Amino acid sequence: MTFGDTLRSAIVANLSAFQRQEATGPARSAAVAFAIIEDGGSASFLLTRRALHLTHHPGQFALPGGRIDPGESAAEAALREMEEEVGVRVGGDAVLGCLDDFTTRSGFAITPVVLWVGEAVLHPDPREVHAIFRVPLVELDRDDAPRLTEIPQSDRPVLSMPLFGDYIYAPTAVFLYQFREVALRGQATRVDHYEQPLFAWR
Repeated sequence: MTFGDTLRSAIVANLSAFQRQEATGPARSAAVAFAIIEDGGSASFLLTRRALHLTHHPGQFALPGGRIDPGESAAEAALREMEEEVGVRVGGDAVLGCLDDFTTRSGFAITPVVLWVGEAVLHPDPREVHAIFRVPLVELDRDDAPRLTEIPQSDRPVLSMPLFGDYIYAPTAVFLYQFREVALRGQATRVDHYEQPLFAWR
């Protein structure tokens, strides 16, 4: 998938036409950055693996992100967290739009913010990030994605996306899947009925 104005315009149009859902209830607010970068002329996105020493969800794959500070918007938080975690700084004009909020089992309502970053020189913070991956957007368009599995603890299917010869699980997989469906395909696909694996409940 070629990085350029045609792709950017299509994503903007699709996100603008999408009526996103905001979370309701007492969950804590957080935001993640779906950062689209140029990688050798192709369009990719940034995916991190969380530092292995972290107390919560060590070693798990994630988009750059974290809690929304008092007075911040979701977009501002996503921009700040991207700079803090991977060393990439862009302005507010990089924000293309947002996908649906997703409320996690651990008590966060996460807003995915889509960013058009361009070329990126990465400087990961080892306190938060174990590794950074540049993932081609075409990887989201695989015939075997998404995968849905059942667990006895929930009546909702667990959603995962195949990457790196393994699987990325919800909540991150939910953001990847909805980005594909909404931003790339122009479909009004919802994701609030998907479940997370048991290891992500705590």
